[in-house]
Amino acid sequence: MTNNNKVAPYKGVEMKNKLFVNISIICLALMLITGCGSNKTEQPKKDSQVASKEEMAEPLEVGADNLTAVTGDKIKDGKYEIQVESSSAMFKITHCDLTVKKGKMTAEMTMSGTGYANVFMGTGEEAVNAKEEEYIPYVENEKKEHTFTVPVEALDKETACTAFSIRKEKWYDRTLVFSSESLPADAIAGTGNTVKSLGLKDGNYQIEVTLEGGSGKSSVDSPTKLSVKDGKAYATVTWSSSNYDYMKINGEKIEPASREKYSVFEIPVDLFDRKFAVIADTVAMSEPHEIEYTLFLDSTTLKEK
Repeated sequence: MTNNNKVAPYKGVEMKNKLFVNISIICLALMLITGCGSNKTEQPKKDSQVASKEEMAEPLEVGADNLTAVTGDKIKDGKYEIQVESSSAMFKITHCDLTVKKGKMTAEMTMSGTGYANVFMGTGEEAVNAKEEEYIPYVENEKKEHTFTVPVEALDKETACTAFSIRKEKWYDRTLVFSSESLPADAIAGTGNTVKSLGLKDGNYQIEVTLEGGSGKSSVDSPTKLSVKDGKAYATVTWSSSNYDYMKINGEKIEPASREKYSVFEIPVDLFDRKFAVIADTVAMSEPHEIEYTLFLDSTTLKEK
């Protein structure tokens, strides 16, 4: 006897199976399109790699309003020790050598710390959009100090420089000024006067001298004595206190002639009518501290004594 009561397949199960297959296909497609399930992490936005003003310390003032840029074509070829002002105490340059060759200038900056991997001559925003080969990596010298050798467009000019922090993984903007005043007197052509150009004979003179730099509390006597011997000039620098125990000019350390009431120094003068850099070490603070100044000797005030 034939059984005509066959059970028809359950259509609900069939529909669920089809729905599961369709969802699986859609999920697989989404994974291929979006990378769902991969180990890749989202790359940080470029803006996040540049430190904001809030993340940086208050910038220090550098340069001066009346500076005139000095380009490499005005400087004699050679290698010179040069002073560099930095707008950040966190980007401290302890030593810098300027190399000039056929009008082109580079500076090797020795840093006080080892916290930066690269520098870029420009802003952080420009750095994140630049090619990696444009970054300047540090070089470790024999003292294990980090140095950066950078191009210098001009001296006495505010120059943008950004540094990439190893720890923070961000670019920090700085402003640098390479000072022409710290170069030897004869390094820059056509500026200032010398004993020879002024036609000074051996003898004693007096001359007006102007001091700038430091906190502004110190001063030097003016006019002061100037002596010329064998074609070389020496100025007597008398400070307003006895707290200075030595001076440095062009790297040469000069001991005081007297410290009884005031600190008195006899310093060589290679150049008149142009500011030149000096360093004076003071013991007035909790520990000795070298302070940078400039001196200006005005040849128009010269008088024989």
